[in-house]
Amino acid sequence: MKVMQIQDEWGPENIKLAKRPDPEPGLGEIVIDMKATAINPRDLILARRGYGRHSGDLPLIPLADGAGYVSALGEGATKYQIGDMVCPIYNRNWLTGTSDVSHAGGSHGGPIDGTQCEKMLISESAVVRAPSYMAPKQAATLTVAALTSWNALVEQGHTKAGNIILLQGTGGVSLFALQFAKMLGAEVILTSSSNEKLARARELGADHLINYRDNPDWHRSAIEITNGRGVDHIVEIGGTGTLDRSIKAVRPSGTLSLIGVLAGIAGEVNLGRIVTQNIRLQGVTVGSRQMFENMVRALEMNQIAPVIDETATFAFEDVGQALAALPNGKHFGKVVCEF
Repeated sequence: MKVMQIQDEWGPENIKLAKRPDPEPGLGEIVIDMKATAINPRDLILARRGYGRHSGDLPLIPLADGAGYVSALGEGATKYQIGDMVCPIYNRNWLTGTSDVSHAGGSHGGPIDGTQCEKMLISESAVVRAPSYMAPKQAATLTVAALTSWNALVEQGHTKAGNIILLQGTGGVSLFALQFAKMLGAEVILTSSSNEKLARARELGADHLINYRDNPDWHRSAIEITNGRGVDHIVEIGGTGTLDRSIKAVRPSGTLSLIGVLAGIAGEVNLGRIVTQNIRLQGVTVGSRQMFENMVRALEMNQIAPVIDETATFAFEDVGQALAALPNGKHFGKVVCEF
């Protein structure tokens, strides 16, 4: 089978086409004929060995997102049938509950081989059935970005109808969060530096739009929108570059879900305000298989369509180019590879 793997040296420029033996499923295992994958900022960090020894060893097949069809069943594998469309979960050790040290070492795309391969051997316990109405390239976007948003807003965030949610940017996590928030009956404030992207976010249901380039003190606008109360929940993807303003924008006893650090990992944080305002600062990294299954049920009931940037769709062998293009921020929604 063909695989794309990081080899010889770390870096997206060192992702090369290679061949490995076709996998044979063992006890409780299945083989998936992969049809599509999706790109996340985590994948670029891993390709550069940004997590140190936790990145894994070379050669390494990248990416954690993907979808395909079951093509072979090992002995005792009874949960799926040949032809079922499925998604590998993010961490094959994280089946239920919250993140735990016992899950270490089980994440696809680093430290173990990921989804950018023609055939993927995996335990049937580490797979979720894809929504029946989706094409493979849509289902391929769910594993990381969608589940992270779902975990932040639903599993840990307990979002209720009428809550006011602030989202940053128009990447995959933020747009899934927008769709889930509207599904739950929440009011959404969305920030971006692009008026064109803001207009597209309005079409998806965003209630209030803030261009943070024109309005760098966007937290003040968020306070005005909420009549001085502050927002209930902020999905924070910027890191230290935006965290101070998020702390100022959230209401007393509100929640900040820290998902990304795109604008910096080091800097001063107003810990005093977090304490005196009783703000909950929660780190969120993807989720368990059980959370994924919960999300799929909600997707089936609401027929939510993932937002895919059709101008940023790459071929199987161009995954290195897809990763290298990610930081330019030109995409709207998910960047995918189709096989």
